[in-house]
Amino acid sequence: MSGHTATRSSRGGVAIGVLRLVGAALLAAIAVIHAYLWQQGYSGIDVIGPAFLVQTVLGFGGALLLLAAPARLVTWAAVLGAAFAAGSLAALVVSTTVGLFGFVETTEATLWWESFWVEAAAVVVLVVLAGLTRRRTGR
Repeated sequence: MSGHTATRSSRGGVAIGVLRLVGAALLAAIAVIHAYLWQQGYSGIDVIGPAFLVQTVLGFGGALLLLAAPARLVTWAAVLGAAFAAGSLAALVVSTTVGLFGFVETTEATLWWESFWVEAAAVVVLVVLAGLTRRRTGR
């Protein structure tokens, strides 16, 4: 391996490591937001309340999976995390525009914009991570 190739490979490894950490932090942030909102009253909303608890568990689980996955499985962990974040973002937008399970949200709600940006950032970071690891491992 030439020095140039080794440097590129080393930088790629650092980028993947950083993206794993950032992606895990974003998934954990999604979980924290949903847990907080559940405690602040969303627990009493039919379907939405239990869904927020599921989001909490899945967010923390996804963060742990992303951190603990062996290198050969990081692509899949990132894809699962991106799908989770995209689904959460879609649910937020749908609940705000047409309503979801009879519940209509507003952009004025507590942590609405924070949720939007954290979930959008998670999708971007995890899609990039999946692409980098797929290219690097060929899987």
